[in-house]
Amino acid sequence: MRLVISTILLCFLVICPKSIVAQAMDKVIEFLTLHPNKKAVQKDSTKYPAKAIFTPVISYAPETNWSFGVGMKGLFKMKNSGDKTRTSNMPITFQYTLDNKYLFFSGFDIFFPQEKYILTGNLRIQSFPSLFFGIGPDSPKTNEEQFGYSQILFEPIFLKKVLTYSKLFLGAGIRYNHISSVEVEPNGILDLSDQTGTKGSTASGIQLAIIYDSRDNILNAKKGSYMRFTHGFYGTQLGGTQKFQLTRFDARCYFNPTNNKSNVLALQLLAHFSHGDTPLLEMGRLGGSELMRGYFIGRYTDRHLLATQIEWRQKISHLWGIVVFAGAGSVAPSIDKFKSNSIRPSAGIGVRFLIDEHEDLNLRFDFAKGQEKSNYYFNIAEAF
Repeated sequence: MRLVISTILLCFLVICPKSIVAQAMDKVIEFLTLHPNKKAVQKDSTKYPAKAIFTPVISYAPETNWSFGVGMKGLFKMKNSGDKTRTSNMPITFQYTLDNKYLFFSGFDIFFPQEKYILTGNLRIQSFPSLFFGIGPDSPKTNEEQFGYSQILFEPIFLKKVLTYSKLFLGAGIRYNHISSVEVEPNGILDLSDQTGTKGSTASGIQLAIIYDSRDNILNAKKGSYMRFTHGFYGTQLGGTQKFQLTRFDARCYFNPTNNKSNVLALQLLAHFSHGDTPLLEMGRLGGSELMRGYFIGRYTDRHLLATQIEWRQKISHLWGIVVFAGAGSVAPSIDKFKSNSIRPSAGIGVRFLIDEHEDLNLRFDFAKGQEKSNYYFNIAEAF
């Protein structure tokens, strides 16, 4: 039934003439958009026309079922930013799922004038359903059991540009991740496990960060690269429940192989390493709608994770595009125990529909296959 609904929506968009769809989308977006500094822009055309775009949100992932809600995408520039400063992006989303779960999320990238400083981070408050299969790179599917939890995550990072014309930033921030109200199956693997964090946890500490960002568009890059390295120290001094360290690395590159903006080759490498008394939900968790599509979030869980993916994005018309992607990843209890026979592959195809021409923002429908099953994802914006 869910697949039928998505198919009907896509068929409706295909059947309608392009001009009608484009005009309709423009009118809908304008109706849902607020212009906070409209009068100031009319007086001074050099000011950036800030926008707050409100949209209904409909998404699907196998972990959360269908979810419905409202989103707001705030786009603005600080005073005296100029053309060399990229647009600051502050989305806010509230969603409620058919499984009676909720999500409030805001991921923000705020650029100061001439990009001398960046404030980036996440705020997440949610009640989330999930699946657990055990810990380790070879956990069997027969272990599958459901669990749920509530989460409050706050993760701001403030960075300073190293050199005037560089894209390299150094900085630090705090990270607070509180897991509570954990619901597990009675006498199940999690209920009987002695793994830290199965009944809840609080990670509270300081992160050091290095970011290199030369992407031409944060929401849908056509060229450039993005590299983010963070190392966090967590303990009991700031209210945490465990002492551990967490290292994360995310590298992305975007190319136009044919010097044609209608196609893009995107690559990503992600690494997640933990040291010390690491809680369950701070471990590397393979799968999800953004990395290793085709696997449930946490299908394979362990202290360390390595994963990579590649995606070819091809425009076939002004509004429509298709993608082909593949990925591979694995988890391990220690860095020296990554095994080639534990690498999990994934592959899939997707359809894109342009919903915001100015920001090049797409509606995303992906079908992905892992080793055990296939999943589909319906969302807004690219996976990476």
